[in-house]
Amino acid sequence: MNMTASFTEETGLEVFDLRDDAAFALRKLHPRDAARQMSGLQRLSRAFVESPDTILQELVNIAIDLCEADSAGISVIKPDATEESFYNWVAAAGNYEPFFNAMLPRYPSACGICLERGAAQHFRVGQRFFDILGVDAPLVADGLLLPWFEGETQGTIFVISHSRQEAFDSEDVRMMKTLADFAAMAMRNKRQQEALVKQAELASAAAMADRLAHKINNPLQSLTNLVFLGGESVEYTDAASLANALLPDLERLTLLVRELLAVPFAANARYWTDSAVHDAQVSK
Repeated sequence: MNMTASFTEETGLEVFDLRDDAAFALRKLHPRDAARQMSGLQRLSRAFVESPDTILQELVNIAIDLCEADSAGISVIKPDATEESFYNWVAAAGNYEPFFNAMLPRYPSACGICLERGAAQHFRVGQRFFDILGVDAPLVADGLLLPWFEGETQGTIFVISHSRQEAFDSEDVRMMKTLADFAAMAMRNKRQQEALVKQAELASAAAMADRLAHKINNPLQSLTNLVFLGGESVEYTDAASLANALLPDLERLTLLVRELLAVPFAANARYWTDSAVHDAQVSK
C-alpha cells in the first residue's frame, strides 16, 4: 500500500512500493549496459578479496556510478538501537557523504517502511523530514531504497537524485537488488571476521591467564608458608620481621596481578562464556 498524502504532510516522506507502482514501471530511462555492470561487479569482487574493510563504501560508490545517482548509502539497524538512534549509516557517498556514520531515529524513516514491506521502494523526501530531524541536507527528488537481511542483522541500501524527478527505472532496480545482496554478504563477512578475531583473542587470553596463574601460585604459596611459619615458629618473633620476609613475594604477586589485569579479555568478560565460544565456532 502506498503512502497517503497525509503521511507526506506529516513527515515529508513519500514511499511507494514498487510492486504496486505502475507509473514507475513505465519508465524507460537507462538501456541495459552489460559491460558497465560487469565492470562494477568486478570492482566489488576485487574489494572483497583485497580490501574487505572497504567493501561497504565501495558498494555505494559503485551504486552511484551504475545508477547515475547523486548520492548513495547503506543503513543498518544498530545492535543497541534506541528510538532516537536506531539506524546507522555505515556507508555514504556523493552529496550525502558527510552523513557517513550518522544515526537516525526509528521514526520517521523510509528505511523502516522498506524493511517492514521487505521489498524495493521508490521514495521522495521533502523539507519537512529534515526539519523534524534538525538536519540541513539536499532533498530527495527521486530515490530507490532496497532492504537486505543477514541473520538478525538488517538494513537498507539506497540511491538518490537530488534534482531529477525521474532519475531511475526498472533497470536500476535490478542492479540495486544485486548490490543489496552484496551488502548482505559484506555484513556476513564482517560478522564472521569479528567472530574469528574474538575467538583468537579468547584463545590467546586463555593461554596467558594459564601462564599467569602458574606464576602467581609460586609467590602465593610462599606467602602462605610464611604466614604459617609466623604462627608456629620463633623465627618470626615480631610483625616487622614477618613483614620484611613477606615483602619480596608480595611485590612479585602485585606485579603478576597487574599483568593479569592487563590481559585484553579482562575488559570483555562476556567472551569467557560457553555461548561466546559456541558463537565464534558457529560463525566460522
